[in-house]
Amino acid sequence: MGEAGKWRRKRAVGPLVYRQSLATRITHWVWAICLFFLLLSGLQIFNAHPTLYVGEQSGFEFDNSVLAIGAVNSPDGPRGQTRIFPGALTIPSYRDLGTGRVVHFFFGWVFLGTMLVWFVASLVQGHLRRDIVPGVADLKAAPGDLVDHARFRLHNNRTYGPVQKITYFIVLFVLFPLIVLTGLSMSPGLNAAWPWMLDLFGGRQTARTLHFGAMVLLVLFFVVHIVMVLAAGPVNELRSMVTGWYRLSAGHPKLKGDKP
Repeated sequence: MGEAGKWRRKRAVGPLVYRQSLATRITHWVWAICLFFLLLSGLQIFNAHPTLYVGEQSGFEFDNSVLAIGAVNSPDGPRGQTRIFPGALTIPSYRDLGTGRVVHFFFGWVFLGTMLVWFVASLVQGHLRRDIVPGVADLKAAPGDLVDHARFRLHNNRTYGPVQKITYFIVLFVLFPLIVLTGLSMSPGLNAAWPWMLDLFGGRQTARTLHFGAMVLLVLFFVVHIVMVLAAGPVNELRSMVTGWYRLSAGHPKLKGDKP
């Protein structure tokens, strides 16, 4: 056996631990599917009127836009028209606002139902307390852990690290509720039943702008999440989200129930 083979045989690895419950794994993949369809159908809806406002009303007589994509007239003709989301990146790929809204609303309700299932299961199983809600020790250790993440010095531990806890807490308890509530605030039917929701966000147009902003932050989270998964070891990370079993870094003590 060559030197490389001897090194592979002697290389220390940690035990396999059951890290992700069945409820966590199922809701994770349902969320991934929902967010995919919500993003692309949401871009279909945005393309129908690519302007964001602040306030209750919008229109030509108002000057409350905070982002506008369109054309302006100039001496040399119309200029400035920009399409930042090509048709291939929307659902459906052609201009069809009605279908886009149906797809968006369907997966929006599935997304909300999955949130409720995850919350109850995580509360009962202790996943919420153990892995999501950051404690004082996590907040103190966060700066150093953030530096390790920036340098891709990642550790495969039994529980989430400080940066993971804080990030997941923000996503699950700030961005997810924000994007759901602002989405509901734009529904005329729910406006009639719960008019206070419009006051909560300062009007339908403000809710639309906040909805768009939360979407951008979730896309940013997704990109960083994928980068971290690749850096930490995609096989190990995917195995934990498919089977629940996760390989720890070398040096972790083997406990009862762990696999070698």
